[in-house]
Amino acid sequence: MKFWQSLFLNRRFLIAYLGVVMAYFIGFFFQWMLLVANLLLFALFLLTLVDFLLLYLNKKALIGKRVTSESLSNFDDNPILIQLENHYPFRIHYLILDELPKQFQIFKFEVKGKLAAKKEKNIRYTLQPTERGLYRFGNTNVLVHSPLGLLQRRIILPTQTDIKVYPSFLKLNQYNLLNFKAQIHEIGQKKTRRIGHSMEFEQIKNYVAGDDIRTINWKSTAKHQKLMVNQYVDEKAQQVYCAIDKGRLMKMPFEGLSLLDYAINSSLVLSNIVLENQDRAGIFSFSKQIDHMIKAERRTNQLQKILENLYNIQSDFKESDFGNLYANLKYKVTQRSLIVLFTNFEGLDSMNRQLPYLKAINKNHLLLVVFFKNTALKKFIENADETTDLYHQAMMEKFMYEKHQIVLALNKNGIHTVLSHPEDLSVDTINKYLEIKSRGML
Repeated sequence: MKFWQSLFLNRRFLIAYLGVVMAYFIGFFFQWMLLVANLLLFALFLLTLVDFLLLYLNKKALIGKRVTSESLSNFDDNPILIQLENHYPFRIHYLILDELPKQFQIFKFEVKGKLAAKKEKNIRYTLQPTERGLYRFGNTNVLVHSPLGLLQRRIILPTQTDIKVYPSFLKLNQYNLLNFKAQIHEIGQKKTRRIGHSMEFEQIKNYVAGDDIRTINWKSTAKHQKLMVNQYVDEKAQQVYCAIDKGRLMKMPFEGLSLLDYAINSSLVLSNIVLENQDRAGIFSFSKQIDHMIKAERRTNQLQKILENLYNIQSDFKESDFGNLYANLKYKVTQRSLIVLFTNFEGLDSMNRQLPYLKAINKNHLLLVVFFKNTALKKFIENADETTDLYHQAMMEKFMYEKHQIVLALNKNGIHTVLSHPEDLSVDTINKYLEIKSRGML
């Protein structure tokens, strides 16, 4: 950077020289004022020279860096830290102009403050990305001026870096409490009521008071001449696949995030809960074809593999082919699995066209269809108060009613559903998975 590009005139400099100009103007009417103006100009010139020397004599007067994590979490508040070290022998005033990635559309980011001599300071702020991808951070520009405040020096901190924005991984631990009820029976002697009887056989043991009489093993009882019962443990290592529809309907935006990104964030959270429950988690996306497929496994690096795969999923704006989805699942997923299908239906007719394929998938697997409530329609209905809006209000209520009709139609055909607001998608999906798990449906 050239010298003249780092030097700026402060507002105090302009006001001071404007005062000198006014003194010369008054000198046209009062001769003695010219002498005062000359003295002011000379004094101001000396102060400007002193201010210049104070700012530029020390080449490493201010050093600093930007501290960020190796990756950012989509639609979460990610902390950013700027560290400054003042090596000037006096207190400085600073103005930070950080070059943020273009995705944030923030073109004037400023932080003002003071920093004492020979001191350090940490400046913190947060950024909330709304799309996945590569974010390029530029340099950090710091404008500093001395207590005189006539000139400003721009110091460029070389903080250029590229950071990937992944699906919302910061919220993984937030949903662990939802999984606590599913695991609380493992703590102490708490009894847990279970619906259904889908358990794995473990051993035959002596009957004790309180054992379920339905588990009595009569052959073993006759052999040992005393009551013997079968003991079971929870089934584990079941396959759970998150199927993400990346068709054109999933690009619909809600509250700054597309439905596709809501589905991706929820898939990551659900996969984490699945792995914690000792099940095998896998994912894939589809529109015309199935791609980005991660086979359901329970390995130490499985969640990281899923995270990397979700990062690369992008909509192709095509119409989703559920027939091809059924055909691929029949050959690629041979073991009965829980298929959590994230998609969207805007009307009953669009769902009826896909219903035969959904029923066929549900025959081979346990299908859970997750789709979205249109929160924009609800807000429109609540705010509609004029006569001209009555027709539109009736149409919006019809669309909302059809969403509930879709749920009834799918449930009637034995297909489990979750109809959720986008912001509640992760919670509702996890609760449904834990319900299926506790009922032993898979």
